[in-house]
Amino acid sequence: MSKTDPAMNAIGVLALELADGQSPTQAALTADQSGELAERIGRDLAKLVPQASALDLVFAAAHFDPAEVLRPGWPIHRRLEELQMRAPGRSQGPRLLAFGADANGDVPLPFQADDTLKGGGLRVLPFLLTGTDAATTAAVSDALETVLLAEGMAHADTALLAQRAFGARVEHARYFTVNDLAAMMSMQYDNQGLAVLWPLIETAIMAPGQDEWLDAAPEPLLRYTQGEARMALFDPAGWCTYYAHGRNDCEQLKGVYEQYLMRQRQMAAVLEAHGVPVLFVHCEAGQDARALLER
Repeated sequence: MSKTDPAMNAIGVLALELADGQSPTQAALTADQSGELAERIGRDLAKLVPQASALDLVFAAAHFDPAEVLRPGWPIHRRLEELQMRAPGRSQGPRLLAFGADANGDVPLPFQADDTLKGGGLRVLPFLLTGTDAATTAAVSDALETVLLAEGMAHADTALLAQRAFGARVEHARYFTVNDLAAMMSMQYDNQGLAVLWPLIETAIMAPGQDEWLDAAPEPLLRYTQGEARMALFDPAGWCTYYAHGRNDCEQLKGVYEQYLMRQRQMAAVLEAHGVPVLFVHCEAGQDARALLER
């Protein structure tokens, strides 16, 4: 699967692993806190990749579920890029741009995390590194891909500042590229029994112009295409037919069918968390379900 375009920006996150199921008390940091944390992030990254100090560091001092970052088009990082392009001083050397809560303590809309995805033990703070020299940006992006996964622990004072500012105990704080984050999420979904769904999510994020199928009985039938996931919605008779259950068995398989519907809802929720809309396509017995999803 192709990765993000290194010639554009080096994009990543500061990942905070929280202790004991805690949730941060602060959704976003004040301007002073944002600037202080951004300075430490910039220092950490420059120690890992010295060329990073030649680029703008643009940082969202707000925490998100990883699925909110891993979405088609990288919307949070694109917003950071837009803010970087509008900020003054582009020709005056590398800048440190940090965005958090406004003067009233409110979180601007682009950096408001989804309330329905709160509560996870891992929260991520997006950043990007970019500059006017594409070659330098590309070199930094490549270097981060090489070093962060193995050596990307945040310095202790960075982790302590994040812990104090967000109001939740941080067990580990480390830097990931978005490709590292995607690989980690793939492993998590594997552990949660959702490995079969990851290829669709990865296609939507990394190669949204491509098609991807999930057609592996007894899993739900899914097709990702044109920016959406199309999921076959079977009635009991259609489900029995498609999954080759004998007609005489269908009455005894009501519980299995209910489990299948729960699996559909679970998959739809995961896809939507990643910003992939789900379209349910009704499929009745005797209809060609794959052909219906190809329309």
